[in-house]
Amino acid sequence: MMRFAKDVDLGLLILRLGIGFSMMYFHGYEKLAGGTERWAKTGANMQNLGIDFLPVFWGFMAAFSEFFCSILIMAGILFRPAAFLLAVTMIVAAVFHLSLPETSPYAGWSGASHALELLTVYVVFLVAGPGKRVVKFR
Repeated sequence: MMRFAKDVDLGLLILRLGIGFSMMYFHGYEKLAGGTERWAKTGANMQNLGIDFLPVFWGFMAAFSEFFCSILIMAGILFRPAAFLLAVTMIVAAVFHLSLPETSPYAGWSGASHALELLTVYVVFLVAGPGKRVVKFR
């Protein structure tokens, strides 16, 4: 039983590092570096949920969660709040893809699949937690 627990903890660590780095580098950094113009464009996606105020704020929050919460996920610090913010961000992303016109190459379920896959990972993180520390420092 102890061996299995260590395997699960190691698996969670690998998943945390891989997903965290990927989200931070390929999604979060781009949005964060894009500044207020990019934040406004990203935040405008909240209109799909009936929220049409403060698009710059909502866009910044998406950039913040994808970049900084991914760092927290990798580090295992404030893990569940970070996973929650990322899960909410993926819900908004999935709704965005599902609301695109059918002629868009990123529309529909296939367009939303990446966000839905990551949503699944973040929900698992919420349930499982970060795992125990695998490497012990002295």
